[in-house]
Amino acid sequence: MEHWYDSLLALLALPEYGLTSLFIVSFISATLLPLGSEPALFGLLQLNADMFWPAIFVATAGNTLGGAVDWWMGFAAHQVADKYSHSKHHVRVLGWLERLGPKACLLAWLPLFGDPLCAVAGWLRMPFWPCVFYMAIGKFARYVTMTMGLIYMWPRLGFGS
Repeated sequence: MEHWYDSLLALLALPEYGLTSLFIVSFISATLLPLGSEPALFGLLQLNADMFWPAIFVATAGNTLGGAVDWWMGFAAHQVADKYSHSKHHVRVLGWLERLGPKACLLAWLPLFGDPLCAVAGWLRMPFWPCVFYMAIGKFARYVTMTMGLIYMWPRLGFGS
């Protein structure tokens, strides 16, 4: 069973490519595609414990850049989304987002809602750079929290041993 676990970690970490693969996986996972980058980050760190902060920063950069792409997709899709602007729920959510402004992008780390939130921020034409700034803070906090939690739960290969 342990051989299976080690093989899975090696596959997720993509050790031949390391930080480049982590950046790509983090970028893709921030788009509207359903992919999580935390397993790749955790696998990389299990195999390379000394790369904790570089891996966190690379994952944050890739995920934030993916969020910025979501923002631009939302910005460009403004006309298409107008057909939904009459529902009561839609109006309430848009009002909430407009009140919060770019700070709403702190929630870009949320599963299922975070990435579409970035697209909606672009659709609402919220200022790009403040949105990216708040996305980066939220995504960085998520990666640190998730990775520290995983390391605490499974202290193997250089972490806590």
